[in-house]
Amino acid sequence: MTISTNQFKNGTHIEIDGKIWKILDFQHVKPGKGGAFVRTKLRRIEDGSVIDKTFRAGEKFRPVRTESKKMQYLYDSGEAAVFMDSTDYDQIEIAKDQLGDAMQWVLANDEVDVLFVDEQPSDVQVPSAIEMKVTQTDPGLKGDTASGGGNKPATLESGVVVQVPLFIEEGETVRVDTRSGEYISRA
Repeated sequence: MTISTNQFKNGTHIEIDGKIWKILDFQHVKPGKGGAFVRTKLRRIEDGSVIDKTFRAGEKFRPVRTESKKMQYLYDSGEAAVFMDSTDYDQIEIAKDQLGDAMQWVLANDEVDVLFVDEQPSDVQVPSAIEMKVTQTDPGLKGDTASGGGNKPATLESGVVVQVPLFIEEGETVRVDTRSGEYISRA
């Protein structure tokens, strides 16, 4: 069984030259002259490196079997993140450079979806939006209102810094888009 470039989806895994890649982004391009092609951004599963690659339209690849399993994030061991299967208490480690930016949205003891590619743990899928408490931000000034524009940096529980409106204070819980890192609303 093969997968063609016109069946690409973000998050799909394919095999190229014996290596497994995750499609982060793709774009079908049909120039006025010449054949159509597909521009992709791919992440190599084994080391997390990202490349841009162009394929001719209709090229075929071997799809890679993926499975998602709910696991609990335990702790950061330095080079890896440690997860536990809640059903049989098995623990696995995934190298941090393989996970990319996903772990900045995860707190200890959070349940996450761990992606297994050909039965090897390879990635963590976080929800598109999360709610997290603001641990540090400058106090708002008198006159800062929801209608008055402007943003300020705020540090969340996980240590990630996001831009929030001036009226947000320490201790409040905010909703953030994990794909862009943008503030959505108060939680």
